[in-house]
Amino acid sequence: MNRRSQGPSPGWRKFLKRHESSIWSCDFFCVKTILFQTLYVFFVIRHINREILQFAVTPFPTAEWVAQQVVECCAWDQLPPRLLIDDRDGRYGAAFDRRLRHLGIEQVRTPFKAPRANAISQRWVKSVRTECLDHMLVLNEAHLRRAISAYVAYFNYWRPHRSLGQRAPCESTVCQFRPRGSDCEITAEPVLGGLHHICSRAA
Repeated sequence: MNRRSQGPSPGWRKFLKRHESSIWSCDFFCVKTILFQTLYVFFVIRHINREILQFAVTPFPTAEWVAQQVVECCAWDQLPPRLLIDDRDGRYGAAFDRRLRHLGIEQVRTPFKAPRANAISQRWVKSVRTECLDHMLVLNEAHLRRAISAYVAYFNYWRPHRSLGQRAPCESTVCQFRPRGSDCEITAEPVLGGLHHICSRAA
C-alpha cells in the first residue's frame, strides 16, 4: 500500500490533539498575477480554533522576512505558542530557526513529502483558493493583500467550520446571526464583491 495515500499516523494525530491548545502552524502558497508575477503568501494558523493569526504577501520571501511575521504574531496581547509546525521549505532558513528559539518556541518539522502532517494549514490553503482566489484575477501585490485580508476577516469571524461545530474561529467576539421569528428582517452584507455574505438582523 502506498503510504503517501494514507492520513497522518495515529501517533501524530494523538500528538496534535493532546497539544492543540499550544500549537500554531505556518506555511506558504504561491499566487500568479495576470502579468505572471509569482507572489508568495505566508500565514500562521492557530490549531485549537483554526484562527488565522497572521498573513503577509511578498514577491521575495527571505528567512528574515518570515521570522519577522512570526514575531508580529507574538504581540503584547498574544503569547507565543509552545510548538510551531512547519515543513522543510528552504525559505525558512537559519534566521527563522534562531528567532523561534529566542521566542521560546519549539519548532516541529514535518517529514519529507508529507503535506498531511500539516493538514490544518493545507486545509486553509484549499479554502482560500476555492472560496476566494479561484474566483478572481489578481492584479498585483496590493490587490492580493486586500483580497486575502477581506477573506481572513470573513473566515475568522463568520465562516462556519465543521470541526468547530459550525462555529467560526472567533465567534465569541462578534454577534452571530440568530433568527427570532418569521417577521425578523434580515440584511446581507456582501464580502469580496458578493462571493460571500454576512447575514444579520436589521436594526
